[in-house]
Amino acid sequence: MVKPVIFILGISALPLAQKLKTELNGEIHTPDCVSGGDVSYAKATAHLTQLFQQGQTIIGICAAGVLIRALGQYLVDKRKEPPVLAVAEDGSSVIPLLGGHHGANALAQQIANLTAGHAAITTASEVHFGFSLDEPPEGYVLRNPDDMKPFTAALLAGESVKITGQAPWLQSLPQSGDAKLSIVVTENDIEGSATQLVFHPQTLAVGIGCERGIDPYELVELTVEALIAHNLAPHAIACYASIDLKEDEAAFFGFPDTRFFTAEELKAETARLKNPSDYVLKEVGTPGVAEAAALAAAGPEAELIVPKTKSKRATCAIARAPTPILEMRGRRHGILAVVGIGPGSDYFRSRYCTDVLKASTDWVGYGLYLDLVADIKQDQIEYRFPLGGEEDRVRHAIELAKQGKQVALVCSGDAGIYAMAALVYEIIDLEPSRITVDVIPGISAFQAAAAKAGAMIGHDFCCISLSDLLT
Repeated sequence: MVKPVIFILGISALPLAQKLKTELNGEIHTPDCVSGGDVSYAKATAHLTQLFQQGQTIIGICAAGVLIRALGQYLVDKRKEPPVLAVAEDGSSVIPLLGGHHGANALAQQIANLTAGHAAITTASEVHFGFSLDEPPEGYVLRNPDDMKPFTAALLAGESVKITGQAPWLQSLPQSGDAKLSIVVTENDIEGSATQLVFHPQTLAVGIGCERGIDPYELVELTVEALIAHNLAPHAIACYASIDLKEDEAAFFGFPDTRFFTAEELKAETARLKNPSDYVLKEVGTPGVAEAAALAAAGPEAELIVPKTKSKRATCAIARAPTPILEMRGRRHGILAVVGIGPGSDYFRSRYCTDVLKASTDWVGYGLYLDLVADIKQDQIEYRFPLGGEEDRVRHAIELAKQGKQVALVCSGDAGIYAMAALVYEIIDLEPSRITVDVIPGISAFQAAAAKAGAMIGHDFCCISLSDLLT
């Protein structure tokens, strides 16, 4: 879970903030004049704006008006805006101001339970039905969210609904077999409307395989054609899967969060394959890639609903699990991001850097550098190294990425200017691996110092690195 920010204006709100921090795994943000928080800020409105634009959940222990005035001008799309809540200092009232259908209502109720207060939930669907139609359980996707508003309005006006498919969370709705409104839960690719909501359960796993150097368009086209031919909705896809030998294949980069399996793991699915191949067995150690990967990803109770489909240089197959696939099997593609965090202050840290650090599963770095980004740490695992252990840091980060982790190798300044990026590429060049390496640029200390001094590096200039002397 992403850490919510617990925003306070004064020391009187600190006791409740500390309680919520413990219970919600939150992070307390205080003004410069208040100690006891995790992050300090200079100007409240500017800080709230920055948090909101970063997509951060905000729990403001302050008057609702403070949050409204700070953020009102930035409201654009309610489906993309993060939850924002106002909480009274004594915990008596909890108001989800924004993102009610996207986590704020549930968080408000959780806070109210902790404070023995009242969650002031005002969204009509929650008041009448106890849930919102555009916030389905994990593993389900609403196909036509733009139709939710008129559909809900009709329900609130007294219409009943006909439900087709498995939707246990909707059973409290008024139902009738001849209702004008309908809800369909299906993997099939059907359109919705103002009178018909379509939910897709994410029960499909798509197995893919290809020859080396394939044009990425061929693999995408094959997959799309298979879905169309069997009337399956892309929203019903929980994951893509393949063999780990193709983990670094460029054609796979267009498939989000592909899961990878070893040849032995895929070979274990042999009995369930419909098109085993002795040739494939000889080449990669398993009699099937696409079918086996789809089945392995979908689980032991899955069925193969689209057998291996071939193009000139690619294959795909689709398996369906009996329930939404919530626990992803296999291993993700490993990514090593070499991140430049700037000269130290969070003011010099780029949004790109912050986003990558938050998205990473593991942080590797010199202990001081990790301390400098502690304000945005969520649940990442840290690996701290002493100054001078540069090669050890790089090798450890590479090994983590090879395990399928999303790793951030944290560097001060810029990752490429006498930092760690060159060493990463040197080691990978000597010891090839299938991981992806991304270099995230940062502001170097010499740039920050020159900017403070005036215009010291205009026109031609020269920088001399003494990093080989650890200086």
